[in-house]
Amino acid sequence: MNRSLAVKLGMIALLIVLLLIPLLMIGGLIGDRQAQRDGVLRDIARSSSFSQQLAGPILVVPFRKTVRTWKTDPKTNERVQETAQERGDLHFLPDLFELDGKVQTELRSRGIYEARLFHADNRVSGHFQVPEFFGITEDFADYQFDAPFLSVGISDIRGIENALKLQLDDQQLDFVPGSRLQWLGEGVSASLPILDGKHAKQLNFAFDLKLQGTESLRVLPVGKSSTVQLSADWPHPSFIGNYLPTRREISAEGFNASWQASFFSTNLEEALSRCLQTLQCNDFNQRTLGVSFIDPVDQYLKSDRAIKYALLFIALTFAGFFLFEVLKSLAVHPIQYALVGAALALFYLMLLSLSEHLGFALAYLLSASACVLLIGFYVCHVLRSVRHGLGFALALAALYGLLYGLLSAEDYALLMGSLLLFGLLGVFMVLTRKLDWYGLTPDKPAKPLEFDIEAAHE
Repeated sequence: MNRSLAVKLGMIALLIVLLLIPLLMIGGLIGDRQAQRDGVLRDIARSSSFSQQLAGPILVVPFRKTVRTWKTDPKTNERVQETAQERGDLHFLPDLFELDGKVQTELRSRGIYEARLFHADNRVSGHFQVPEFFGITEDFADYQFDAPFLSVGISDIRGIENALKLQLDDQQLDFVPGSRLQWLGEGVSASLPILDGKHAKQLNFAFDLKLQGTESLRVLPVGKSSTVQLSADWPHPSFIGNYLPTRREISAEGFNASWQASFFSTNLEEALSRCLQTLQCNDFNQRTLGVSFIDPVDQYLKSDRAIKYALLFIALTFAGFFLFEVLKSLAVHPIQYALVGAALALFYLMLLSLSEHLGFALAYLLSASACVLLIGFYVCHVLRSVRHGLGFALALAALYGLLYGLLSAEDYALLMGSLLLFGLLGVFMVLTRKLDWYGLTPDKPAKPLEFDIEAAHE
């Protein structure tokens, strides 16, 4: 070696630092493209429907109560009774709530960006157990009741795809837009026949709800006993909300999931009571269960994760070059290091641009193949050996394969990365175990290592 080992290593380290500049620029470009994609998705959702939440049905019984008060007439000192009307609503949650939903997804495109919409065909059924005297224990005669109604909260009513009909016992009633409950938000409601309330009564209900949305579907389990079943053709569900499914089956064709909940686990009666008293209803409306239809690892997330490994990837490639230098007494110029590093950095730009059109897997294959072929061709001339160049290219291809495995793994990326680093460190130590590092200084000419496979097995 004609140069100091320390100077050579310092120049390599400086090149790696300089390569951080284009890598940071590409990382910023990934963020910009992702933000642009998210903006397009919001536009698509704005013109169709956003994520959906179903809350209800809730039985509401409006009432007018005669309130009597006694006052003393200051002129006659006689006690006079005064009456006033007080208005309010009684609210009842279902004793049984069941939802059976079948979901199909579709892609909507705008330019090069795609949004995943879902169409949920839901059957909602159950019953209310209306108590005697509506649960009023005092002064029932002072109450007058108006026609009750059934209220269903739907977060974005633009997604309703069918004419809603309520089956109440043996009657069929129409839903109308508007939940009539401000704290429940948007939705629909159906007027019911007047109930006298003097006797306990069970009201059986059922209706079909076809609902379109984006991103996620949430359900508020409003029943004292709630059962929710969802099946879809989406193979990457992310179960969200306060309650996980009690049973789930996920395959390449889709998923089936079911939830079981009761007032013991949801405590919705108490949450509803606080909501009606304070009008602070976030606690009630957020006790949901559901599923997200967002791709858990899309091309932008994978590209962002890939560029996080870029520094390590470049360092390992330069380490391979350096091994050829010290083991084969070959002089590799810093410019040659820089050109190989530039090719490695451009891989991430090619990956980002191609993945927007071809999908991440194919884009990764094409980008990695192009870089491996280019660098392999170049290294064959740098190392003055086709065999060494092909060996370097195969090692680089193996690194790209390992990187793809890291990017595809959602739960085992850290474990796989740790094992990869440990394995590569072991390979480096094995190859340099007999190297005389002091022999690489200018005072003592380097002595190339002849790696004998047969001697290594002795």
